[in-house]
Amino acid sequence: MTDLFENDPSKSKQYSAKDIEVLEGLEPVRKRPGMYIGGTDERALHHLAAEILDNSMDEAVAGHASWIEFELSEDGLVTVRDNGRGIPVDPHPKFKDKSALEVVLTTLHSGGKFGGDAYKTSGGLHGVGLSVVNALSVELNVEIARDKKIWAQSYSQGKPKGKLKEIGKTSNKRGTSISFLPDPDIFGTGNCSFKPHLLYTMAKAKAYLFKGVEIRWSCAPGLITGKDATPEKDTLHFPGGLSDYLDMALDGRETVTGLPFTGEADLSGGGGGRAEWAIAWPERGDATIASYCNTVPTPEGGTHENGLRSALARGLKAYGEMSGNKRASIITGDDVIGGAAGILSVFIPEPEFQGQTKEKLSSPGVAKLVDTSVKDHFDHYLTGNPQAANDLLEHVLERAEERLQKRKDREFARKTPTRKVRLPGKLSDCAAGSAEGTEIFLVEGDSAGGSAKQARNRKTQAILPLRGKILNVASATEDKMRANQEITDLIQALGCGYGENYDGEKLRYERVIIMTDADVDGAHIASLLMTFFYREMPQMVADGNLYLAMPPLYRINQGSTTIYARDDAHKDELLETTFNGRGKIEISRFKGLGEMPPAQLKETTMKPETRTLLKVVLPDGEEFLPAKRSRNAAKAKAGSTADLVERLMGRKPEMRLKFIQQNAKKVDYIDV
Repeated sequence: MTDLFENDPSKSKQYSAKDIEVLEGLEPVRKRPGMYIGGTDERALHHLAAEILDNSMDEAVAGHASWIEFELSEDGLVTVRDNGRGIPVDPHPKFKDKSALEVVLTTLHSGGKFGGDAYKTSGGLHGVGLSVVNALSVELNVEIARDKKIWAQSYSQGKPKGKLKEIGKTSNKRGTSISFLPDPDIFGTGNCSFKPHLLYTMAKAKAYLFKGVEIRWSCAPGLITGKDATPEKDTLHFPGGLSDYLDMALDGRETVTGLPFTGEADLSGGGGGRAEWAIAWPERGDATIASYCNTVPTPEGGTHENGLRSALARGLKAYGEMSGNKRASIITGDDVIGGAAGILSVFIPEPEFQGQTKEKLSSPGVAKLVDTSVKDHFDHYLTGNPQAANDLLEHVLERAEERLQKRKDREFARKTPTRKVRLPGKLSDCAAGSAEGTEIFLVEGDSAGGSAKQARNRKTQAILPLRGKILNVASATEDKMRANQEITDLIQALGCGYGENYDGEKLRYERVIIMTDADVDGAHIASLLMTFFYREMPQMVADGNLYLAMPPLYRINQGSTTIYARDDAHKDELLETTFNGRGKIEISRFKGLGEMPPAQLKETTMKPETRTLLKVVLPDGEEFLPAKRSRNAAKAKAGSTADLVERLMGRKPEMRLKFIQQNAKKVDYIDV
């Protein structure tokens, strides 16, 4: 074994000022693109087009542009043109040797949206959108029509290929035209192609959001393949705005109220903000609320959605109380908005988002502004349409009562002829009425528990978070085990008893799955849990009900290929086989299940179709010990599982030391 202290610090590489690297200009963007566009995958690629389109939409919303052309060429070049004011081309007062256009294209945090009167509301607020697209494009061409002149300049990887040049005169033309081709060195050769249907959907959404703009879509015919129904050309203009979007989303479905709740209102507070909405409650099918801020989609919601949720809940509860329906007090915002379909759009000055990709609005004062403005209109909607209001109230009350019933089902176990089983409060139970096909995940901590709750199938999968390392039952007294809260919660959740009172027929789940982090601490917790089950519920192990989840330790990306690796050995194997071709490889190491996005946790560890489970079994030919004997394993046959558990987990540390000394040479890798 290598001596940890044999290296002479004086011989190691010196760390000095020359090791401090300073990234200038757009170098940080190319070095760490994920910080600016959220990654280098397909979604991040299309975010580039969204940044350019958002700039033109800002011109339209500000009243300076009436049309936008959005084009995808055969060679993958995306072009966005508008008839707005055109980016300024005169020398910048701070950088007199550069035009304002070049400053915008080559300098982070530059633009006309930080203050002043150029834009009252805008989707771009960080001043990095256009410069980031420029940095991540192998080719970008810009053409400006302004002050009866036409100017042009070309860039590559964020650097100008030449000076800004005047290329002609014009008397009746103005606006900005930007064409760009993403850099395959950043996105990979296999992941550097725009999808026509994604761009078309993006453009269509923008047209719905601002009814005063016309978006002219065109796509090279050769790029539309297979079952893709994207049109080659289309003019997107919706005079009804959000109401037209709602009609499209409902697709002819009947609604609870008949009349949708639509409207717009200025947001009080003197900031010049505005909110628009169109909402209905379909009687069948899936329903979601899409939200936007300054035409930028916010798929993760935010404060504007919170305000809408509060307004609808408060309004419907107030109507219920006014009409004498005392049950209305149980209504929550999720009950009202959970079955609703529609769209919410807000326009506010200086919005605050979480991250550069702007997926969630975090402006703190917006919730109250939206709540106040929308509730006033919702009150008028309900009182002006009493039949629709009563129908909606009954519809939402059904959802609320269903929610409360599910909570009772989780709190009070499935019924037996004589009593109800008490369940621990932190258990997120599944909705199934029998054990068949169900499973419970025992997860490490509240953070991992939160991710698992979002990733699970609520019908068949239950989640029980355990706080840290549970008690080692092999070295603890039975009284200490009974007094341990984590053990008590686990026994209550399973409902089958333990020790000599174990009854497999009462086990509430078909599979009990230990799901811990793919590191040393996770392995230790899994060992403690397996010790508990082997000592206190050995019949469960014998019946094949105990499993280990296999979460990945690494996520490996190359172009459009993403594969998860179980451990270092698996990672090295994938790098030598699947990822041995050309192209940039990105390797992400998960810090723990709590750090893993719910979608990835579901796909890799919880979804039955794609996950890997290890069944915990006894060695071939070895019979399980009844609980009473397994707990008194000191006299177990040498070499048996009971003997191994006692030596490694029992009360005598000298036995563990002896085992380590006897087997240390067999270890190839130690994770410390």
